[in-house]
Amino acid sequence: MYGMNSVTVAFFFIADLLSAVDFSKKITETEQALVLDVRTPEEFEKGHLENAVNIDWKGDDFNGNVSKIDRKTPVFVYCLSGGRSKAAADEMRKLGFEQVIELAGGIMQWRAENLPEVAASTTSDGMDMAQYEALLKSDKLVLVDFYADWCEPCKRMEPYLTKIAKEMPDEVALIRIDADANPQLCKDLGVSALPMLKLYQNEKLNWEHEGFIDEKSVREQLSTPVNHPL
Repeated sequence: MYGMNSVTVAFFFIADLLSAVDFSKKITETEQALVLDVRTPEEFEKGHLENAVNIDWKGDDFNGNVSKIDRKTPVFVYCLSGGRSKAAADEMRKLGFEQVIELAGGIMQWRAENLPEVAASTTSDGMDMAQYEALLKSDKLVLVDFYADWCEPCKRMEPYLTKIAKEMPDEVALIRIDADANPQLCKDLGVSALPMLKLYQNEKLNWEHEGFIDEKSVREQLSTPVNHPL
């Protein structure tokens, strides 16, 4: 009996974390579905899912605002890459919401699947590929850091990345790119989670890393001669 309960609980959480394609399909199949965007209002204005309601997870009164929603309403929650939506979904389950479904990988994965999105007519997609490639023209190693202001691992990495760039000005050029401000570029480059580091030599991608990485590991990549580009 204990084993059966464990399997049941595990299945419940897996079923409530869906890929972008399945998330989209489930919304259309669900009556009275509410799509909840838990990013900041500024992020929301740059592009969001159709009919989404915006309640900032890190806003002043997230619990108070979501408490206005009927607990029986199926809620489809997402953020940029999945971190904030997971925290928000967990909190909503504690508050008694009966069905909270998360978008795995957030709107970055949604965009990677070319699913429809509502964007303000004045919204800029940010840097294009030609502009990005121009930044890579250097006789130095070029380390590109894709980050977001809300991303905690990004915040932890930024000080040591800046320190490395200052200590190695003749060897390394550091470029930091705000993923929120450059959604199309992230889509074109396959950046679907944060943080993301990409290391270039002679305009060729030689190494990349998704997620948090410590300073020592980054320095090892910068000090190792690269012979086989990706």
